[in-house]
Amino acid sequence: MSALAFRNVESSPRDPVDSWPVEAIQTGLERGGLSDWRRLGAAVRADPWGPVARTVEEVLTHSRPFGVAEAMERVIARARRAAEEDERRAVAEEVRRVIERSGMSRAEFASRVGTSASRLSTYATGKVVPSAALMLRMERASHGHAGSVAGAQHRGED
Repeated sequence: MSALAFRNVESSPRDPVDSWPVEAIQTGLERGGLSDWRRLGAAVRADPWGPVARTVEEVLTHSRPFGVAEAMERVIARARRAAEEDERRAVAEEVRRVIERSGMSRAEFASRVGTSASRLSTYATGKVVPSAALMLRMERASHGHAGSVAGAQHRGED
């Protein structure tokens, strides 16, 4: 373990970094060593928009430890890019799943949700991420005409 020590906080450097208060994270960035920075980086990679990442960002707005500030900013940026790529892949997988579940051809499905087959293809490959509204429309369409019948019944139509 490093020789890092905290003053005036209840945390210990041995505690998980996600339990460190702002002052401890600042101390870790300013006076810590490679093992401390790695632990902070691991917490950022585990949750790129989480409390540790946000606190590191906050600390770096007023404390710029030489070399460490730039390195931690790169860690945050890379972690967020990786998370966004994972999310994009997950959305594309969901689009493919709802198309398959619908039992329709891609062209039919695209028409049913109000887009073109070529645009639907960009969603299914992850090149483009559909809006939340379109994802809901796709989910409803994947259940066939049941959504249309339910809507008609809700409006009092038969």
